[in-house]
Amino acid sequence: MTIRVTPGARANRIQQADAGGLRIRLQAPPVEGKANEALVEFLAEKLATRARNVQLVAGARSRTKQVRVIGIEPDAVRRRLAGGGETVR
Repeated sequence: MTIRVTPGARANRIQQADAGGLRIRLQAPPVEGKANEALVEFLAEKLATRARNVQLVAGARSRTKQVRVIGIEPDAVRRRLAGGGETVR
């Protein structure tokens, strides 16, 4: 799954989840991997899975990231994230 991340936001939230892709805003700053860690934790919480099941596959130093979720089918991941828009602190 491809995700466009915007670090340094006021709150963690899914900005867009549709055919155009997934955009997530994160509070964490883009330094020392903090935004990557926050992304993994945020997705694990939203998907009701453990953080170890969410893997950053590519884009560790980019805003565009590739993520793999173990144990959840890709369609189920999209459905769970499609609610979007809500803020999780």
